[in-house]
Amino acid sequence: MPCRCRTRANVSPPRPPPAIAIRILTPLPYTVFVDTPYGSDPLPVWERPEPQPRAAPVPLSREKIAATAIRLADAHGLDGLSLRKIAKELGVGPMRLYDYVTNRSELLDLMVDVVYARIADVGQHSEWRSTVLTIAQATREAALEHEWFADLLGGRPHLGPHALAVGEANAAALSEAPGVRGIDDLQRALGALNAFIIGAVRREVTERRTARSTGTDEAAFQASRGPYLTRMLKTGRYPTIARLVIDGAHLNAEETFNHNLALVLDGITSRPRA
Repeated sequence: MPCRCRTRANVSPPRPPPAIAIRILTPLPYTVFVDTPYGSDPLPVWERPEPQPRAAPVPLSREKIAATAIRLADAHGLDGLSLRKIAKELGVGPMRLYDYVTNRSELLDLMVDVVYARIADVGQHSEWRSTVLTIAQATREAALEHEWFADLLGGRPHLGPHALAVGEANAAALSEAPGVRGIDDLQRALGALNAFIIGAVRREVTERRTARSTGTDEAAFQASRGPYLTRMLKTGRYPTIARLVIDGAHLNAEETFNHNLALVLDGITSRPRA
């Protein structure tokens, strides 16, 4: 019995996507899409224009929304942050915020970039080492002022305009360091430096939170475990820890950060071993 299946002949292959953005689509008032080689993707919040101002009792802007969100996050942390709470704080309906940010992720992007703007204000110095040290110290100070910022470090790169400016200043300065002779050296040096800064900042923020939640600071915690620790050290099985406990001083957090930062910077910018 002959087959009655239809076949498609001379079917041309699908056309590849355009190499550059060629058109803007706006299916919703607050979302802008752009054609790229990877499909139609929404424009990042930093590239979308602000909505046109409307006649309303409470004027809004992304700057005002981000400032309110930062104030709430400083007081209650990221877990207590939502667009609904921000709208209530601003005295507007929640739907008005969606003209400016489409979701919580975009809100966090705006908040983070506001903090990076303050880090960027430290400016560049004529000497590479001073620039790197100043940016690192400003990052620590920003995380201590806005503890939620520490929670957002170490994940995907922050790509807001101020975050990129800080990253550019840091990378450009570090590229001038001795021992950093190519892109591979620069990538490794930046990775090691960022790992130290993020780890040190998160540890310090975590200790502050623990002290608040338990009502016991680090010194009081150590004193409460004193009898147990004394018994364990008397066994003689932990001689180096005994030296640290008995002879070690309670170090200042800022001095320790700066000291260790200098050590890390010396190590990653020295001439690599063969």
